[in-house]
Amino acid sequence: MFPKILLLHFVDEELEDDPVKLKQFVMSKLEDIPNEMKSVVEKTQLDAILLSPLKYRRPWELLWGNISKGNVCVAGDALHPMTPELGQGGCAALEDGVVLARCIAEALLKPGGEETNGKIVDEEEEYRRIEIGLKIFAQKRRWRSIDLISTAYMVGYIQQNNGTIINFLRDNFLSRFLPGMLLRKGDFDCGKLKY
Repeated sequence: MFPKILLLHFVDEELEDDPVKLKQFVMSKLEDIPNEMKSVVEKTQLDAILLSPLKYRRPWELLWGNISKGNVCVAGDALHPMTPELGQGGCAALEDGVVLARCIAEALLKPGGEETNGKIVDEEEEYRRIEIGLKIFAQKRRWRSIDLISTAYMVGYIQQNNGTIINFLRDNFLSRFLPGMLLRKGDFDCGKLKY
């Protein structure tokens, strides 16, 4: 059984609906890859090739948009998709997991961490508690997500820019400032799970 190939690359519109051409496109990008890796792509069935465009979420969408609705909430890349310049995508998703678990646990347990003393909580009450926990999660992760998305975008823009002024500033001034700022982004305490 061979894995699915998920393309996260912008391709021409004519390739979008043609899996044969998509597979040829992928194969054309594998020139310097070992033959064992190429054979995986060659043996992948056409219906297993998927195309998904990369998306950029504007920070203000998080500021005004809903992160949670009812008992559904977004987390990980759905909450804070970002370019790879910070190297924080996976770490931020793990942070989300810890914060989400803590918020749901606190919502489902009585204040003070006591259990419901064997009482059966009806579905409506449980739904309401989960909804409250998800709203708290959204409040706690909103600003961190805005910070990560904004910083990743700006760092990527600075690093990939070919303009004379940005290159001069990057090479002569920002190169001293950026590494420390990037390291501080990874130093985030998402709290501890106590339940």
